[in-house]
Amino acid sequence: MIWFFTSLTIFILVFTFFAEITFWDEFKTRFNFIAVDYLIYTHEVVANIQQSYPLPLLIIGVSLLTFLLLFLFYKQNAFKNTFSQTATFKERAIVLVIGLVSCLFFTTFITNNHAEWSKNRYNAEISKSGIYSFFAAFRNNQMVYNEFYTSVNDKLAFDIIRNKLSDKNSKYQSQGQSIHRTITDTTNQVSSKKNVVFILVESLSGSFMKEFGNKENITPFLDSLTQKSIFFNNLYATGTRTVRGMEAMTLCIPPTPGQSIVKRPENQNLFTISNVFKEKGYYSNFFYGGDGYFDNMNAYFGGNGFTIYDRGRGSVLSDKIKTVRHNINDNEVTFENAWGICDEDIYSKMLKVADEHYSKNKPFFNFVMTTSNHRPYTYPDNSIDIPSGTGRDGAVKYTDYAIKKMFEKAKNKPWFKNTVFIIIADHCASSAGKDEIDVANYHIPAFIVNLPETLNQKIDKQCSQIDIFPTFFALQNWEYGSNFFGKNVFNTNFEERALVGTYRKLVLMKKDKVMILSDQKKQAFYTWNKTDNSLKSIPIDKSFLKETISWYQTADYLFVNKLLK
Repeated sequence: MIWFFTSLTIFILVFTFFAEITFWDEFKTRFNFIAVDYLIYTHEVVANIQQSYPLPLLIIGVSLLTFLLLFLFYKQNAFKNTFSQTATFKERAIVLVIGLVSCLFFTTFITNNHAEWSKNRYNAEISKSGIYSFFAAFRNNQMVYNEFYTSVNDKLAFDIIRNKLSDKNSKYQSQGQSIHRTITDTTNQVSSKKNVVFILVESLSGSFMKEFGNKENITPFLDSLTQKSIFFNNLYATGTRTVRGMEAMTLCIPPTPGQSIVKRPENQNLFTISNVFKEKGYYSNFFYGGDGYFDNMNAYFGGNGFTIYDRGRGSVLSDKIKTVRHNINDNEVTFENAWGICDEDIYSKMLKVADEHYSKNKPFFNFVMTTSNHRPYTYPDNSIDIPSGTGRDGAVKYTDYAIKKMFEKAKNKPWFKNTVFIIIADHCASSAGKDEIDVANYHIPAFIVNLPETLNQKIDKQCSQIDIFPTFFALQNWEYGSNFFGKNVFNTNFEERALVGTYRKLVLMKKDKVMILSDQKKQAFYTWNKTDNSLKSIPIDKSFLKETISWYQTADYLFVNKLLK
């Protein structure tokens, strides 16, 4: 029995050592809440590991190292010497008490944050223990704002944000702790009712595009769209994961600390963009090439007014969620990997559903989440000139190719002329760097395509994912109720800013000024040098700090108090 548990423990420790190396290679951090999530969604993660790494060789290697360590124990007579004498009850009790007290002390008083001694994020992360970081993330994936972050009086916070959101196009419906307002159209133009295809592209960093200096020519079609669309060239993602992008795009809200709202309980019947579309008579659909059980996507979208089309594997929605769910059948799939069907297949499904809505004279809002630009970076053979599974560049180029093919097919549809395409990344391919926040690795591209050519332009204003749909609604000359923190970037009084974060860091950026709120009620203020992507510490600006606090405190307050309705 002693040999069995010793062997198991050593195997786990050796396996964890190599798992940490691969995790660092992907995320540039010790185990965090992402690792916790991956432990929950075993099907996708195990399949991804099998397709990304030579798993049999890794298991054999780990087993051989485990055997070698056990052999050393055996040669040194470790167990014989250890258990040759019988310990008294008192001695055992002392060891047990010391062990329990140590565990209680570290669990209660030693947090993972204590290892963050350096402003260089890499140094701080290396200082941590991966296993300890894993269980710390497991405990802290949801964080109560007022307990962990610097706060101000709720009234002051809402006064500041209501002032930031107010303009001649909006009218608040109530006083106090609310941002609910009616957005009015002042252009005196007839409102439009175009179909909308919204594509949230997996891990599409701005740095992949020729427009932003890339020399590999891996996004030729998207680069061509920069001249034929409303192109946002100074836009930043709110977070580092897909669920953050979904949260930002559907709720138009800053990232709240801890888990994304998409993954939290009681996240149904919120005021999302689907409410606006529904009010205008649209049918809202969500398309995902994998099983939407992953990351709680089906529960979130199903609970907020979307019809779901996914590659489900038998998972069911809660009885509380009243929505329609359609499975993507085998005969609709030409290629599939761990994360789901290839982008070409999910676009084909979307186009088919669009045809059905058009035939019934129903305006549609189709939300598509892509999967191909994700490890193991596999896609249909012979689609592009980079072999499948060879790396990120190939996955990016295939992503671009699939979007091009989708447009070629859509242009032959009778509904194309009356359809707007919105394309944006969910987050960057990598968002970790040596500084507290790697600003450049939040920079993502966004396009609004197929509006009148006279509207095509490049938007240089610094803005956020949360501003895309408020801008689109304004371009449609819509009047609607809003609980959104985002604004129309074409407003003359639009104040440039970006709201970004991790699950612990909350950031307000204005031009080159960056305020970072951290748990333990800490804050830091920097200037950002775009040339070398570095942060330089500067004295705290109290007004800037209050505004930063207000963005995040009000967002958290509205969700926690169930006011995002």
